[in-house]
Amino acid sequence: MTTPNKIRVLIAEDQAMVRGALAALLRLETDIDVIGEAADGEIAWRELQRLQPDLLLTDIEMPGLSGLDLAQRIQRHELPVKVAIVTTFARAGFLRRALDAGVTGYLLKDAPAEQLAEALRQVMRGGRAIDPQLAMAAWTEPDPLNDRERQVLRLAGDGMSSSEIAARLHLSQGTVRNYLSEIIGKLAVANRIEAARLARQKGWL
Repeated sequence: MTTPNKIRVLIAEDQAMVRGALAALLRLETDIDVIGEAADGEIAWRELQRLQPDLLLTDIEMPGLSGLDLAQRIQRHELPVKVAIVTTFARAGFLRRALDAGVTGYLLKDAPAEQLAEALRQVMRGGRAIDPQLAMAAWTEPDPLNDRERQVLRLAGDGMSSSEIAARLHLSQGTVRNYLSEIIGKLAVANRIEAARLARQKGWL
């Protein structure tokens, strides 16, 4: 039974050992109640609607939906759920996309364990809990890709041809080629493979 005024947390993390460690750590706190765990993004989305937690603590990369996908859905559906990401990705591009999706906590897995609970409290108070150096980098190195360019480049990076990308996104092959040409120019690289590699390194995909 949940005690009134406790922070009700749902944890989404595909690595069972990490998920269990996060849950065990938070259950040591008297004002935090871990009400559910999810091993992938689709399960997390269902559990969000069923359990209606106060806060979602999620990794970025998971099967099904990523943590960023979940944050965007929460924002789009206007669910009253705070989102904090805990990840190994200390990349400005990921943080910038997370902030755009309404995420107010961005924590690195190598941060001291005692910082986690206090970060979640800060998020629930309406503040932000974000590594300051990473936050500075996010604003000094903005993401040059728009959403459609990101879709096209992600599929190109997965090895799809222009015709396959066109069919997937319901575009003409000429439009896809124009997008790829624009992306390559923006990123100042030689081809689509280098563009996808650089974008992933920066956290833009």
